[in-house]
Formats: sequence, C-alpha cells, structure tokens
Amino acid sequence: MNGVANLHSAEELLQSNLHAHDVPKALTGIRGLDEVTRGGLPKGRPTLVCGGPGSGKTLLAMTFLVNGAVRFDEPGVLLTFEENAEEIASDVASLGFDLPQLIAAGKLAIDYVRVERSEIEETGEYDLEGLFVRLDHAIRTVGAKRVVLDTIESLFAGLKNDTILRAELRRLFRWLKDQGVTAVITGERGDGLLTRQGLEEYVSDAVILLDHRVHDQVSTRRLRVVKYRGSHHGTNEYPFLIDAGGISVLPVSSLALQHPAPIDRVSSGVTRLDEMLGGKGYYRGSTILVSGTAGTGKTSLAAHFLDAACRRGERCLCFLFEESPQQLLRNMRSIGIDLEPWVKSGVLQFHADRPSRYGLETHLVTMHQVVANFKPTVTVLDPVTNLMTVGTFADVQAMLTRLIDHLKTENITAMLTSLMPGQTEIERTETTISSLMDTWIVLANDAESGRHHRGLYVLKSRGMAHSNELCEFSMTNRGLNLHERASAPPGTGARDGSSQEGTHHAGV
Repeated sequence: MNGVANLHSAEELLQSNLHAHDVPKALTGIRGLDEVTRGGLPKGRPTLVCGGPGSGKTLLAMTFLVNGAVRFDEPGVLLTFEENAEEIASDVASLGFDLPQLIAAGKLAIDYVRVERSEIEETGEYDLEGLFVRLDHAIRTVGAKRVVLDTIESLFAGLKNDTILRAELRRLFRWLKDQGVTAVITGERGDGLLTRQGLEEYVSDAVILLDHRVHDQVSTRRLRVVKYRGSHHGTNEYPFLIDAGGISVLPVSSLALQHPAPIDRVSSGVTRLDEMLGGKGYYRGSTILVSGTAGTGKTSLAAHFLDAACRRGERCLCFLFEESPQQLLRNMRSIGIDLEPWVKSGVLQFHADRPSRYGLETHLVTMHQVVANFKPTVTVLDPVTNLMTVGTFADVQAMLTRLIDHLKTENITAMLTSLMPGQTEIERTETTISSLMDTWIVLANDAESGRHHRGLYVLKSRGMAHSNELCEFSMTNRGLNLHERASAPPGTGARDGSSQEGTHHAGV
C-alpha cells in the first residue's frame, strides 16, 4: 500500500527487544512511533492522542487503524463524530488508504454519530449506553481488535457538569478495556491542559501529545509520549512529518554510539588525495567535512567523490541546499566530471531544497525518509552551512548530530561541505560540526605575486596515518589536479614545503 513503509524486520526487532515486564503492545506500523513507544500502543487498552487543530490526530489514528487491518490482521472500527464515512475516505485517499475496499472486505467499519449541541440536554440521567450498543455491534460485525473514536470533544460538547463528564469518561474507557480492543481516542488540546476538559489523561493508559508550532515563519510538528503505564518509552519531543507518504516520526534520542567501524576504504576520486590519506582514501561509513571559503572547490571535490563511487556501482545520494541539480551537472561538466549518466542509470539521485522552506526538524525527517527509500552507500550534503539560516549553531549541530548518527548506523559514507566566512577563522567557525567529523579537509585560496593559488590539506583524519602537507592544486578540464610539490599554507609566504612533508596519526 502507498505511504506505508515495509518494516517487517524492524517489527521483529522491536518485538524481540521488548522488556519482559512491559505490557503487551500493538504495533502502529508508523515509522518511528513504534521505536519511540518500544513496540507500539498498549494492547487491549485505550490511548489518548491529543493536539491542536491540524496537528495530525486523525491521520495518526487512521494510520493505526488501516495498518492494523492491512498489515497485522486486526480489523478495526472508526467511530467518528465530525465527518461521515465518505468524507473520511476522501481525506485519506491521497495517502493510498482505500477505506471502501477495506469496508467491503469486512476489515473495517465506520460509524458516523451525529451530535448536535442544541439537542444535548444535561441531566442526571445522561449516559453513553446508546453509544456502547452501536460500538458493540460494529466490533462484533467485523471482529474488531482496534477502535478509534474521533474526537472525544464532539461527544461531550454540550456538557458543563464535571461530575457527569468524569463519570461517563471513566465508563467509556472501562468499557473499551472490557471489550479487549486497542483503542485510540483523539482530543483537542486545551488551554494549559492536554485536553479541553483536562480529564481524559487521568483515565487513559497512554497519552500522546501532538504539537504544530510556528517559529520565525517556519512550521514544525512534534510528538511527545506524555505517559505510558506499564512500559518504558521515549520521553523527548520528536519531530514528525506529514507528507504524501503519510505520517513518520523521527526518534532523535537513540544516540547509543554503537556504530560499526569498517576498516575497508573508499576512494576520494582524486588519486593524489587518496595518497595523502594513507594511500587508500576514506574509511567506509565515515563522515568527511570539506570546508573552505567561496570558490575554493568544495563542490568540485564532492563531485569527484560521487563520480568515483558511481563508477564502483555504489548508490549515491546528494542533498543540495544552494543550487539546482541541473546547475551542478552543468558546472561539473566544465571541469570534466559528467555526472548525468549516473543520474540516468539510477545510481545517483539528487534532492534539492531551499533551507528556508522547512524547519530543521522537517529537513531532518525528510532526509531520513529519502535515505530510507533510496538506500545509498554514499551521501553528500552541499553545503550544510546554509542550514544556519533556519537555526542557531546549537540547533544545526543537534540536527547534524542526529543525521550523522543515522548515517553511521546505516554504514553510509557521508561528505559534508561547509562554507567558511574567512580563512583566518577556520577552527572557530567550524567548531559547530567539525567535532562530529572523522576526516576534515580544508581548501584555501591565496593570491601572491599577481597569481591566484589554491591549496588543500588534511586537518585531521581519525584512525589513519595521513599527510600533513599542504598541496597546491589547480582546476583543469579533467577536474582537480593536486601538484606533487608540497607548499606552506596560503598566506605564510613559504612554498618550498621544507617543513611540511611527513605523516602523522590523528586520534581525535
């Protein structure tokens, strides 16, 4: 089905990793949410999903319901108080959810309960007995294991008496437990409270809060598990994305530092640079930072890396934050690197976006999705410093830490380019991300005696012997040409290389 990721191996892993003392759980099939909840929602118990208008409550609940019917052989019932069956089916059709087909197959039942505030009379005799009868009939009809009530406010919109409201809510949640169904109840966020009534969270076994906020004209969606009785769970706020593929949550706290450390190497695409890196290039699965001022050749060096990987038959993914794929392809052809055949053959894919289009969290979730769908072994981000326009240094560092953690876990070799504001501020300006890198290559410009010089040196490369010389290079119609003769860093005035040759180990 469209919009639903194939996570069978992940489901097996989650189920096998559940703590023995955790409550039984029902997988949602939502990417990331099952990881945050360590196996899904409490099986046979109610879960409250609350949030403001447009936060994604109904979509999360419907995805839970449809995945149950399609993937986990658990038929479901939707009791809706705001939209009828036709309207609901139309709303989710764009995600690939065929509700009429599921209804016809006996895997889903939808019951629209029309509630008019003007028709509600609040008396001591008020109860939900009629609702229980309708729910019971629908559950028995399809043999439902999952139930969604959307939304609870509509049912109690006309009630002002807290005593009646509290009693009926407790009855509702108790009745759902007695039926043995895994239930999701959606509710509107209240002022200063999780819900408008401020009552449901006290009678629900799990509470998930969805938030849709706007900061500096950029919107961000976040999810938090407020409580989960009888189970461990992630407690942070997690960014999530709603797009044509549905809803996906990005766990951002699983930074256990348990990445593999392969010993095989991959070529940089520049023979002389490979020699400077112990003669073999970068470690596979490592992260490489290429930094320099404007016009030093950062993107060109990244293009060499992509071209070499494509020639090895590896799948390569390139995220662009400054120029379009067509512009990059044209520019690289001018130095003899033709990447277009790799695009046409399907081994190279570009993903271009303006940094200001989304918030950092949305960029992060999007990149996770693209990586999961394309499954590259090599990734380039060019340039990551453009992300500074939509976040602080600390925000960008946190975002890149999460992304790099994910790429390392997947054993993906990643190269990040970074634009430096000035040659004299290399280490200070790059502190934000350089500590996350395994290899750091600096490109520099210098003008001397009326001649423009470009230089390259390896500032650090963890776990390998590497050259400490600065190599002058030139741009040719065959790409970067690193000169054999070592030279001093631009600006020092010395180019004989007498004190620059040699190798050393960088352990940090």
